[in-house]
Amino acid sequence: MHALIRTGALLLGLALSLTACTSGAPEPVKLRIATYNLALTDDQPGAVLERLRGEDAQARKLAAVLQTVRPDIVLLNELDRDEAGETARLFRERYLGVSQSGLAPLDYPYAFHAPVNTGEPSGLDLDQNGQLGDPGDAWGFGRHPGQYGMVVLSRYPIDAEATRTFQHLRWSDLPGALQPRLPGTDAPWYPAEVWAQLRLSSKSHWDLPIDTPLGRIHLLAAHPTPPAFDGPEGRNKVRNHDELKLWRDYLDGADWMVDDQGRRGPLPADARFVIAGDLNADPVEGDSLPGAIQGLLEHPRVQAEPAPRSEGSFEASLTFQPGNGAELAQRGDPHTETAQFSPKRGTMRVDYVLPSKGFKVLDAGVFWPKRGAPGSDWVTASDHRLVWVDLSRE
Repeated sequence: MHALIRTGALLLGLALSLTACTSGAPEPVKLRIATYNLALTDDQPGAVLERLRGEDAQARKLAAVLQTVRPDIVLLNELDRDEAGETARLFRERYLGVSQSGLAPLDYPYAFHAPVNTGEPSGLDLDQNGQLGDPGDAWGFGRHPGQYGMVVLSRYPIDAEATRTFQHLRWSDLPGALQPRLPGTDAPWYPAEVWAQLRLSSKSHWDLPIDTPLGRIHLLAAHPTPPAFDGPEGRNKVRNHDELKLWRDYLDGADWMVDDQGRRGPLPADARFVIAGDLNADPVEGDSLPGAIQGLLEHPRVQAEPAPRSEGSFEASLTFQPGNGAELAQRGDPHTETAQFSPKRGTMRVDYVLPSKGFKVLDAGVFWPKRGAPGSDWVTASDHRLVWVDLSRE
């Protein structure tokens, strides 16, 4: 069962803005929403928890980034989960709640964490290697339950009763599901009895209603599987595509989906929302299927512009050019990249904060300082960068 955690503490100060306000003009009511893949994970269960009980250098850098940007609501991907929520609590209290590098501490009175499919045993040979119990046989790839978990931290109340999760939704229930096929044939890669049970979400999909100064906002949080690390059948590529399609159907009014709480139906047509997460799909680069992320970026309910930008991503992209050890030339907008996975693969845009129509986007950015700038030594704590968007009323 999910846990809604209330610390009862007050924030120590107002969120700092990364951009200046117009002189003399009243400052609008602003809400900053962010996503950050922490890469705070370990193959051994409980290892991250033990690290956080000490003085973990990676966690301190991650907390410094968050204390700099100071989001009001943030989705954290890849924070290993334990059933009691102790790992998330320690990160909030011992790292975010303590000054890093002279920055003001952060306090989030509300948090949401729930089970994810990564590392959860399926009892099936999902990777079809002839044996059970491999990381690839979990409902989502992982070596222990809760690996690569998710948590949402918020300054504002999360409505626990109205929260919806789609962890158990079956892939085969998705209309038009791209079932993996045996290479060179039209035969299904998964046996029928496996396909009928396989879950769609590699971690989970969450709809969290949050009551903010801008009104109720639905945070649509997810972390689809990378479209890689599979075989010629491309099972992760099509799963990534269909995990993104789940949100498209949710916005389109499709009434086929049933959440883990037994409630049927899509997001109401008049609901305002923000899609957030490491979606593992670049618009023009990488291994995702064509159109996978475009279906969200171009959705009529989504406000995809302005895309968050940084000077650090542009600087990093300059090192990835043909003849300089790069496998491929950079093809995306180098200012909007959010991750750097390999010395030879370049930078990519895979992390998103996508508000719905009905908001005014005041500003947006990627925390990726140029080399030598303040905070530049923190960003390598993860292979992803924090992405944020500032919203106000239209």
